[in-house]
Amino acid sequence: MRPLDGITVLAFEHAVAAPFASRQLADLGARVIKVERPGAGDFARGYDTRVKGLASHFVWTNRSKESLTLDVKHPAARDVLDRLVGQADILLQNLAPGAASRLKLGYEELSVRHPRLIVCNISGYGPDGPYRDRKAYDLLVQAEAGLLSVTGTAETPSKAGVSIGDIAAGMYAYSNILAALIQRGTTGKGCNIEISMLEALAEWMSYPMYYAYDDASPPARAGASHSTIFPYGPFPVGDGSVVILGLQNEREWAVFCDDVLGQPALREDARFNSNAGRTQHRVALTDIIVAAFAPLNGEQVIARLQGAGIANARLNEMADLWNHPQLQARGRWASVGSPAGEVPALLPPGGFDGYTPRMDPVPALGEQTTKVLAGLGYTEDEIEAFRKGGVI
Repeated sequence: MRPLDGITVLAFEHAVAAPFASRQLADLGARVIKVERPGAGDFARGYDTRVKGLASHFVWTNRSKESLTLDVKHPAARDVLDRLVGQADILLQNLAPGAASRLKLGYEELSVRHPRLIVCNISGYGPDGPYRDRKAYDLLVQAEAGLLSVTGTAETPSKAGVSIGDIAAGMYAYSNILAALIQRGTTGKGCNIEISMLEALAEWMSYPMYYAYDDASPPARAGASHSTIFPYGPFPVGDGSVVILGLQNEREWAVFCDDVLGQPALREDARFNSNAGRTQHRVALTDIIVAAFAPLNGEQVIARLQGAGIANARLNEMADLWNHPQLQARGRWASVGSPAGEVPALLPPGGFDGYTPRMDPVPALGEQTTKVLAGLGYTEDEIEAFRKGGVI
């Protein structure tokens, strides 16, 4: 038995944030009914065709769900929506601001008839305030939350390479829903959850925000290096590869000088005998490190760092991640079905003894429409009439 077996999630979702949250609920056993527009579906289905003709974002965030096509604005859809809500434990949505209320799917409208229902709303900026109606694409939220200001090089601010604002919002939606289920188990009542991408990412920005407390200067953009600790970041090696390394204290600095660089005299160099000094003189120290690594290849540098107990990593590409030896050794890969056949998928992080995470197929658009409607009590003739009338 999985932790959320018997829990039903009704998801009015698109893009990344809400689908990521609901997929994780599905991983734990919840039944997720994904409501999509007839003929088009979640627009993330069309982002790209990189996974056997399917979109990379969609494959990642939508396994183990049931796809129901429904024109929610059609008058005949009202009864379907009412029946769906009547069977749901959780309603999750990231529609445009105000859309859920216009569809009479807001918590206040539904809680009167369904007091145990948990409603989770994900938006860019929240249900009120001056930014309420602004479009909130991930890049825009990264900019508003200050992430771009501390990411990139000194000359060029850069976005994170993944949809970090969506992912943050999806994670907080997931954890808040789990907390709400625990609370409901005690009180018997559902609740309303409001998740804002800006608020989620602002929480993750709290270290640089506090670093700049009381009008202090913020952390400088330092590319892949650390802005306040040095050496901590990427360094080129003689064979053209790049090695990432990081020092955290003076003991490690001494070992680094002795066993990695082979230059023990550097330990006493006044420019480098503290982290503040190394950070101030990072250009000179970088030149020394690069020169020491120039005769070596990546494997030799990694071996020295490992031998000295210095934190290190390779600068992997996506192909390296697909074949990462640690993921392979830990058995973290599984396979899931899709409309294009089997595709590999990472097992969800974490888990505990006693259950296996759900790893069911990525659904085709509307694949479970007939099944879901039949489960709601509609006859074959009624379902066919819905289809002919453009309801589904």
